[in-house]
Amino acid sequence: MFTGLVQAVGTITAHTELPDGLRLSVDIGGLSTGDHAGAFRIGDSIALSGACCTVETLDSGIAEFYLTRETLDCTWLGQASVGQAVNLEGALRAGDPLGGHIVQGHVDGVGEVTGAIDPRTGGDLLARVPDSLQRYCVEKGSITLDGVSLTIAGQDPLGVRIAVIPHTAQATTLGARAVGDPLHVEVDVLAKYVESMLSQRGLT
Repeated sequence: MFTGLVQAVGTITAHTELPDGLRLSVDIGGLSTGDHAGAFRIGDSIALSGACCTVETLDSGIAEFYLTRETLDCTWLGQASVGQAVNLEGALRAGDPLGGHIVQGHVDGVGEVTGAIDPRTGGDLLARVPDSLQRYCVEKGSITLDGVSLTIAGQDPLGVRIAVIPHTAQATTLGARAVGDPLHVEVDVLAKYVESMLSQRGLT
């Protein structure tokens, strides 16, 4: 699991189509240096802009991931291009602080930027959320967009408004996202569990 606190921004260095999936190479840069140096091995999980992926090879800071057809169907990673930046977060380890909220790295759907922010100062990010996920979005509740743990500041008929602080705009890819760009959306898993349990009791 993850917390939605982005640890570094990486760059896609190779994008290889395969008959049954895709092989993606990512320069994980800062994720393999500093406090994280030596922390990652083959088989570890790293969230690529919120999508949990497994490290298949790791050499000189370049990690290779195999993306199945299921992952490609549920994310925008299949349309990612060489040179594109992605948010990076290593899986939570025992004893790590849970600074954001509980994030699984299982993308629920793909949304879209409808109102961009300033890359330095942040501001109000407007995002369309798939209709099927709207019911999990509540004001002051948590949502994950492209792997970033965020608080919903407001809602509209199409999606959510997020008040993005300067640090988040600068330290993640959100500051560079333009109107029309896709966003990975993961809603609060606790809301889904509550809904499931209530429905089994006939209360929804």
